[in-house]
Amino acid sequence: MSLTIESPGEAQLDGTPDPRESMRVLPRFLQYPLTVFTGKPLRGQRPFRWWTPEYHLAQAFLAPVLGVALGAAAWNASGWWLLLLLPSWAITLHGMRNLRMLIFHQCSHRNMFRRRKLDTAIGAAISSLLIVQHYQRYSKEHVSDHHAAHHMTLRDPTVQAFLITLDLHPGMTRRQMYRRVVGKACSPLFHAAFAWGRARSFWHGSMLGEKVTAVVLYGGTVAATVATGAWLAFLVIWCVPLIPLFQLSNMTRLCCKHTFPAPGVEVKRGREYFGSLTNAVFLGEAAPAPGLGLLPGARAWARWTLRMAFLHAPIRFCVITADTPTHDFHHRYPSHKDWANYLFTRQEDIEKGSPGWPPYTSAWGLKQAIDLVFDSLSQADPNEFDVSRIRDVSKRELFAAFDD
Repeated sequence: MSLTIESPGEAQLDGTPDPRESMRVLPRFLQYPLTVFTGKPLRGQRPFRWWTPEYHLAQAFLAPVLGVALGAAAWNASGWWLLLLLPSWAITLHGMRNLRMLIFHQCSHRNMFRRRKLDTAIGAAISSLLIVQHYQRYSKEHVSDHHAAHHMTLRDPTVQAFLITLDLHPGMTRRQMYRRVVGKACSPLFHAAFAWGRARSFWHGSMLGEKVTAVVLYGGTVAATVATGAWLAFLVIWCVPLIPLFQLSNMTRLCCKHTFPAPGVEVKRGREYFGSLTNAVFLGEAAPAPGLGLLPGARAWARWTLRMAFLHAPIRFCVITADTPTHDFHHRYPSHKDWANYLFTRQEDIEKGSPGWPPYTSAWGLKQAIDLVFDSLSQADPNEFDVSRIRDVSKRELFAAFDD
């Protein structure tokens, strides 16, 4: 496990080069795809001109449409074509997660288009489609309890999700935490309770428009599929990514985005403190070093390519989606005007020396990022993060303690 301290001349703590910079040896036409893939630009790389709020919105809504269309084609063809349900689920899930983690999130900060009514309408439509905590409550709680002074305290929904939903607590070992999370991920009862909590947190207190939209969308779809005999296709093509896969992605992302404060920290304010609670999470690994020779080099590059394609790529596409790699930049600048170029705005801030903030830190690989979070929770103050005290400090409905 390694943590990178990022600066204009960054290197990992063990002295090895930044993994992204090691990929400069690859052809130039691969560099922008690798930037999107890893979540990390090269130093000095120019941003995409076409990454705008409109682009992200269109891409996020288009992906589920394409995923469902592929799934429907596979279902109608049947036989071996049903294997195409796997990429169908992945594409649909990718779009759902981008809608939730990028578009819905930016709307909650009134930062999507910076037009209150428009951002609210988009956020409400997404909550109705995905059946997640309704927009107004999420926006209020996210801004007031996940950001600012209550970040990573018992009032923070992220902390409540760890202590209540995942049932992870200070003093547990990393191994115990992994076993508990895997056990919940494999439990149908857990997923059923999770889905029920999503539905309740959406319905309770939501705007009339959100309720009407959800009833029309799902009531109409269920009625049509039952009438036509296509209800099983609906369950397989749409509900599999909407419920179990969405929740697995949610759980996994939750486990890697924020570290718990170390025990004994008395001054819990200021940029040095808050900057220490979020690491970037990049996907990928260092390219093989030059000069390995023909056969060793071929083996090293084959291994690197296979791991990038079959280990890191699915995680980036389905879990660490959209701006998740640079979530630390969002916590430093939650209303940044150029949020749509999130990969590059963070890199530009690093190259400026992150003025007013401590150096950025990052983990390469999902497991490394989760290890950092689990270790921080294991070492956290058990009195400060005592689950029995949540009712004393938070009025949040505990059935909603799952949001990421």
